[in-house]
Amino acid sequence: MPGDLIVTREIAPLPERRDDAHKGEVGRIVIIGGSCDEVLMIGAPALTANAAFRSGAGLVQLFVPAALRESVCVLAPCATTRSLPTTADSILDAARDFAADFLVVGPGLGRSLAAQVVVNVLNGFGGAAIVDADALNLLSTIPDWGVRDPHRVVLTPHPGELRMLLSGRGIDRTIEGTPQSRRAAACALVEATGCTVVLKGRGTIVTNGDRIYTNETGNSGMATAGAGDVLSGVIAALIGQRMEPFEAAILGVYLHGLAGDFAAEELGRWSMTAFDIIDYLPEAFGEHEASEAE
Repeated sequence: MPGDLIVTREIAPLPERRDDAHKGEVGRIVIIGGSCDEVLMIGAPALTANAAFRSGAGLVQLFVPAALRESVCVLAPCATTRSLPTTADSILDAARDFAADFLVVGPGLGRSLAAQVVVNVLNGFGGAAIVDADALNLLSTIPDWGVRDPHRVVLTPHPGELRMLLSGRGIDRTIEGTPQSRRAAACALVEATGCTVVLKGRGTIVTNGDRIYTNETGNSGMATAGAGDVLSGVIAALIGQRMEPFEAAILGVYLHGLAGDFAAEELGRWSMTAFDIIDYLPEAFGEHEASEAE
């Protein structure tokens, strides 16, 4: 880990929200995901959408394969849906039609898009973006991928995905479970890509190459399918409400973990699901707002 990296423990307050705000002003988010290959993946983009709404997003549109639209509508009724185009230009045109100010690329995406399409979408979109899950796996297959203004892009890998991203660039790194190893690995990915990195797991790491944060909320009950999709929705909503990506990532992992802690208190760690994390987000937001007011 670079010696001049600033260790931060500061967690930003919730984004300001005017009394007369309307839904078009507090985040217009597009989520690109879902797949109907050998394994059907419908829940991931819906979880991201529902978490974004619970975190203050005003409008969410899901770009999913046409065969999944009706099912996704049932799982995320507050969101609108659109058939996922397969070319970058068509995806960008659709995002502009929605007036999107933020993208989430990857939840349950499978092989619904080609890797180069993901890169071209990130480079063609003018706003911030989160790259998660299968989109990270796709990026790992392109050794020299790069994005314009990379600090606006947030990568949210777990250790296995981070290892693949580094390996795709010819960097062989073992990621152990120690805080030191995890911090060094996250910094290596920032150095390789220039993007803000959220390395998920116990003691989630957030770094942009200048500052680094280690999260202290969360518990083992959050080791459940869909928890990472929920995190993407929380961070997306915060950035959609005009927070800077690095600050939103810190606040997002903190609130996500805090919601998991509240869920564990009520339900126990063995019985938690990703839906429970979403259900306890209001309590986490309320707790943080109250602490800021003291």
